[in-house]
Amino acid sequence: MPDEPPIIPAATVAILRDDTRGGAIEALMVRRNSRLAFAGGMWVFPGGRVDAHDRHGVEPGDEHGAARRAAVRETEEEAGVVLDPASLVWFSHWTPPPIAPKRFATYFFAAPAPIADVTVTIDGGEIHDHGWMRPADAMQRRNALEIELTPPTWITLETLARFSTVAEALHAFTTTDPEFFTTQIVEVDGGLAAVYHGDAAYDPGVDERADGRHRLWMVGDDWRYERDGWT
Repeated sequence: MPDEPPIIPAATVAILRDDTRGGAIEALMVRRNSRLAFAGGMWVFPGGRVDAHDRHGVEPGDEHGAARRAAVRETEEEAGVVLDPASLVWFSHWTPPPIAPKRFATYFFAAPAPIADVTVTIDGGEIHDHGWMRPADAMQRRNALEIELTPPTWITLETLARFSTVAEALHAFTTTDPEFFTTQIVEVDGGLAAVYHGDAAYDPGVDERADGRHRLWMVGDDWRYERDGWT
């Protein structure tokens, strides 16, 4: 059995602002250069790997602290947006499946935009476009095959779509523990599904037809998140 790719620490941040139309929030999303080997052409939140200098002054073993620094640094490098590190709220952590060619174990943070009309300046190298998107609109655009998303980005958008204001989202994230996701990929009729803890197909040897659903159905132009208790 071939060796699994090493796990690389990384961080990303969903920068949020209230939609002027009301009733929803918007997230800053950036499109990665299509020529990049990892997530090329995908629309993501600003972020990247944790570098050695992100660990300077951080207690040994404090991956969360180093990731927070990386998220702030990458956001400035990719989007020209300067964030206060103290404004970041850690709300989830994602580990890719062993089959991924590169395995970035990523801390997901949320932060309010410094100002509503903050200037975004993309680097033109790694990042080729940007936009403020309502989470529901971004998911709809993916299913219309207008943009590409990764499973963690989709499920994060599903989570953000539950909130009407930035204050509501940040309050929810600060009053609950971060959720940890370790992705498994299974074949389903017509395509694939990314499955997570709580899904019947998550543990090897369990009948996929058994009770329990926590998955992102990735079937053609109809991605859909299904999770028991999700309303």
